[in-house]
Amino acid sequence: MTSPEHSPLGKHTVYADRYDPTLLFPIPRQGKRDEIGVQEPLPFRGVDIWNAYELSWLDMRGKPVAAVAEFHVPAHSPNIIESKSFKLYLNGFAQEPLASAAALSALLQQDLSRAAGAPVLVHIREPRAAMHAFADLEGELIDALPIAIDDYGPPKADYLRADTAGNVVEETLVSDLLRSNCPVTGQPDWGSVQIRYRGAPIDREGLLRYLVSFRTHNEFHEQCVERIFVDVMKHCAPERLSVYARYTRRGGLDINPFRSTDAQSPDNIRGARQ
Repeated sequence: MTSPEHSPLGKHTVYADRYDPTLLFPIPRQGKRDEIGVQEPLPFRGVDIWNAYELSWLDMRGKPVAAVAEFHVPAHSPNIIESKSFKLYLNGFAQEPLASAAALSALLQQDLSRAAGAPVLVHIREPRAAMHAFADLEGELIDALPIAIDDYGPPKADYLRADTAGNVVEETLVSDLLRSNCPVTGQPDWGSVQIRYRGAPIDREGLLRYLVSFRTHNEFHEQCVERIFVDVMKHCAPERLSVYARYTRRGGLDINPFRSTDAQSPDNIRGARQ
């Protein structure tokens, strides 16, 4: 059973403190992609970047080791990994004796790749060596636009439009007002989003209204970013497009999906709210 309602979300949980790969709960991406008309071949490339700030295990003398980990799950993988199951799985190493960080990395890569259905990259670093410098998403912030808003969901793609009579532009627009909700528990997910494109100028007021209309929407982080990408492509038809969201962490994990018409991956910056 791989639908969200069968996941550990919203259920009383006994936290394991020994290694257990069966805790990972994969959810197929295709169900939500069907809703937005995404089929193979995918119209985007991308990656889901996860940062784990609560990772610990025991060395062979029983002394705890603390670390920070970074995971890259490719957008072409058939599954996402449900975040609570990911946290439970990582917590399972707390009392697990391991010979080295390299041994842990090999286990993580093996188990996460199996759950995602595609190779997952894993980087483990010492906590003080792993802290990313704080950096805002690059681009022009549109949140100060003096507009009245009374629509908070579901997402309204009709707000999106571009001036097809205008000159082609290359610009990057940013908002810190992205908010959506967990589709199982209803808990809010807060984030910032960057939209980088080349094409006819996108109407900024319409874009901001559209992003705010996610405010009461129930969907996982990865699914929201893919919906934004598909809606902007459909209604604004840019030549190139990248959508990158940086979400605040919950339970020691943050999730940062990136979808793009280009092949490059983004920098794993750390936003001020992260």
